[in-house]
Amino acid sequence: MNMIVCVKQIPDPELPPSKFRIDPVAKQGIPPEGVASIINPYDERAVELALRVKEKQGGKISVLTVGTTGSERVVKHALSMGADEGILLSDQAFEGSDSFGTAYILTQAIRKVGSYDLILCGRQAADWDEGLVGSIIAENLSLPLVTLAVAIDVTDNELKVKRVTLDGYQVFAVPPPAVVTVSQEVGRPRLPSGRGIIMATRKQVPVWGSREIAADPSLMGSKAARRTVVNLYVPERERKCEIVKGEAPGEAGAKLAERLREAGAI
Repeated sequence: MNMIVCVKQIPDPELPPSKFRIDPVAKQGIPPEGVASIINPYDERAVELALRVKEKQGGKISVLTVGTTGSERVVKHALSMGADEGILLSDQAFEGSDSFGTAYILTQAIRKVGSYDLILCGRQAADWDEGLVGSIIAENLSLPLVTLAVAIDVTDNELKVKRVTLDGYQVFAVPPPAVVTVSQEVGRPRLPSGRGIIMATRKQVPVWGSREIAADPSLMGSKAARRTVVNLYVPERERKCEIVKGEAPGEAGAKLAERLREAGAI
């Protein structure tokens, strides 16, 4: 079972709000000094699910990411968890790509990798929360797609994918190759072992640019983006406290209800 997992580097979601800064001109977040970016938590769970399938079926796990040279960190993290190889897709022509452009870049890289039975992505990225890339990759490659997966079993050359719903689960049977997006209900991803970290450090991560994946410039980058960020800002939140008193609990409750009506809360 040859698997490809697409991962993304994002700012740490646990970053304190006081550390978060925005470039109003570029309409982008400014990475804080001294705080390393991390692998998207949903993508980390996609790596975990791929490892579970590999433990049962054997095979190979290749990890792809689009980013700058610093994005090699998330590839190394996946390698330290147990993935077999990783590839960084980095080129100035990729900068400014939206979800469609990113999915196109990943699609071209997947075509170059060639042999695969399963493509895994996180259900969404924890920074922009769009959740589009996996679905677009499936469309680009004309492959079946199952979203929000929590488990995958391989039987008789068929993928049985269990996906979470609002009121339970569904199980889909799809032929490989297929694209599956992974939800957080898959459970906590494993921690990299000491040996895994050492092995990942020693591995070379090749860098592919637009030439290596034969990418069409008109389908990626800021000029090809289908959406435009109009404004990006940190919302200001004000807290006000008003103490409502009364001679008795009933009187205080009535005053509170009257105050809430005046404020339009009830």
